[in-house]
Amino acid sequence: MELDRTLRRDISREYFSRERLAEHHYRSFNAFLTRGMQEVVDEKATIDTDIGDKEGEEPVHVELGDVRVVTPRVREADGSEELLYPQEARLRNITYSAPVFMEMSIVVGEEGDQRIVDSTETKIGRMPIMVGSEKCNIAGFSDQDLIEIGEDPADPGGYFIVNGSERVLMTSEDLAPNKILAEYDTKYGDEIQVAKTFSQRRGYRALVLCERTRNGLLEVSFPSVSGSINFVTLVRALGLESDEEIVHKVSNDPEVVKYMLENLEEAEVQTKEEAIEALGKRVASGQGKNYQLKRANYVIDRYLLPHLHEDGVDEEDVRINKAHYLCRMAEACFELALERREADDKDHYANKRLKVSGDLMRDLFRTALNKLARDVKYQLERANMRNRNLSVNTVVRSDVLTERLEHPIATGNWVGGRSGVSQLVDRTDFMGVLSHLRRLRSPLSRSQPHFEARDLHATQWGRICPSETPEGPNCGLVKNFAQAMELSQHVENEQDLKRELASMGVEGIPGIEGVERTTTSADD
Repeated sequence: MELDRTLRRDISREYFSRERLAEHHYRSFNAFLTRGMQEVVDEKATIDTDIGDKEGEEPVHVELGDVRVVTPRVREADGSEELLYPQEARLRNITYSAPVFMEMSIVVGEEGDQRIVDSTETKIGRMPIMVGSEKCNIAGFSDQDLIEIGEDPADPGGYFIVNGSERVLMTSEDLAPNKILAEYDTKYGDEIQVAKTFSQRRGYRALVLCERTRNGLLEVSFPSVSGSINFVTLVRALGLESDEEIVHKVSNDPEVVKYMLENLEEAEVQTKEEAIEALGKRVASGQGKNYQLKRANYVIDRYLLPHLHEDGVDEEDVRINKAHYLCRMAEACFELALERREADDKDHYANKRLKVSGDLMRDLFRTALNKLARDVKYQLERANMRNRNLSVNTVVRSDVLTERLEHPIATGNWVGGRSGVSQLVDRTDFMGVLSHLRRLRSPLSRSQPHFEARDLHATQWGRICPSETPEGPNCGLVKNFAQAMELSQHVENEQDLKRELASMGVEGIPGIEGVERTTTSADD
């Protein structure tokens, strides 16, 4: 009995060790430093300029390469650079941040006749570093080493130090992106069926709605297009032209086919060309026909279901994938109307995703890099106008990126208009610190009732603490993780997951072809 008690105590002590309590913050931020930053830079890839628009002038652009972060340092008044430790940052009211370096090349000339006039690794700014992360100067220190430099060995870390203040990034709860959710909606006094998806790619988020109106017709709405577009018109514009093809891509069920035939009878257009013309009149009314067609193509490629875009995949294939996805949304609406499925529960935790420190920093870094790119473009054009030599070190102003990274963490005002994302660490007592590091917040307005969102949900069992939530307007919207909660991170290698699914017989996975199917237990 005594042995069991000792074993339980040892297991509990090991589980709730210093590293475990804020582990979700560490893992997320470390993943951002090792992969996320480089992925954001690779998305940007180049900085284009207006140099070359004038006749006889050679075009100029900047190519971005590898990005790296070193450990936190402080530049002293005499110009020397020393390692910075968290306690020193607190006492001196400075930011615990590390220099960020990036390879940049200035390329001059037309494609096929280009030359690099300057290529170097330059400092692009400073990034606040999470205390205890792999780039932190105290990572791997023993308890005695920590005591010698004035650190508390029991401190869990997982927060940032900006201007001497300890700031923790609040884990944000949101609806799962890129997932079809079907529900009922009361519009114009009638209950209609709606399938929606929050399509998200590279920081851009677009809400796409497929509605079955009271007269049984399907309509789709998405950003940059006012009002709704007829479903059949849109899928024909995307490349599904024949009635038979559209019906079978939605469903082979006789009841659903009957609903689809009603939509086809009311169709406004019959061919792809007519559909794009009709769409052009909606998105650019009053403009010339050529501009209308160009704008219609741009809108369906840029704003409709952006998460289905994949680098290196032919645009026509992407459009067909978008048409198939819309057909899945239409099928969800019809199944809801036929009561073949229940409305999706937005409060079910399978329909939620959590944004941790690394995800939030990724959004911030993307915005900061875009601001830096605009500044580099301006500096290049100014240097060219004054006939100066184009040099990487002279066109990069590191304070542009630094300001865009430090200010939101210092104030809590994040990109996308969110506020309260970073908060002062609650140092009332040790338990207060642990509670604050494991807190999550909902984006819903505190001034609205949102009774269902505030209620306990059965799927929160083992994930969310049922009792630790504030009283008052934040009740049920600010929550805390359960004690033994484990937060899974993004899949390390997406291609491996796709191959595994393809080997199980899942067809039509983009980027995966010719995978031999292996026998699995699911086949038996």
